[in-house]
Amino acid sequence: MSDDGGTAPSGSIRPSRAEDFDAIYAGAPPWEIGRPQPAFASLADAGALSGRLLDVGCGTGEHVLMATDLGLDATGVDIAAAAIDRAERKARDRGLSARFLVWNALQLASLDEQFDTVIDCGLFHIFGDDQRPSFVNNLRAVIPPGGHYFMLCFSEHQPGDWGPRRVTQDEIRASFDAGWRVDSIEATTLDITIDPNGAQAWLSSLTRT
Repeated sequence: MSDDGGTAPSGSIRPSRAEDFDAIYAGAPPWEIGRPQPAFASLADAGALSGRLLDVGCGTGEHVLMATDLGLDATGVDIAAAAIDRAERKARDRGLSARFLVWNALQLASLDEQFDTVIDCGLFHIFGDDQRPSFVNNLRAVIPPGGHYFMLCFSEHQPGDWGPRRVTQDEIRASFDAGWRVDSIEATTLDITIDPNGAQAWLSSLTRT
């Protein structure tokens, strides 16, 4: 995983290499809230998560473990070995059989697997313009027609310039203009530990066509 390679403002959290993410996971990343994001918990409550599920950029595994607890066959991938180690420990502690892999999200096709549902909490927004097509192509490789992709990312309405780059609805639609149906893009918040109000975000629901 990598960001857009630009110069980050002071205080920003814009890791670009596997070792950067591992270093962050040595502490407490602001996106690790110790529970599922409310936006994804609501999707689960509504029955929107189904079949084989993949969490890309799964972090320490809260969404994978939520899906597993619902009886789904769930896999989480992350480039940070430290995050996957924590996720596996959580699964053992909770007595859940979830699968976690250290994997680059730009190489999903090499998994050679298909998933009915893919979820993404805060991964899409770290990719630069030159990487987004590769990421979308890799998503297309693992999601069969009729499968779903749910993505939570920072929106351009989040004030300030700290943290990841902001994403507009137009950028999301442009990235998924071929081979996808954009079912909805809704304003929501992404819970983080450094701001009790969370971050302004988009929850996008897309179907592979």
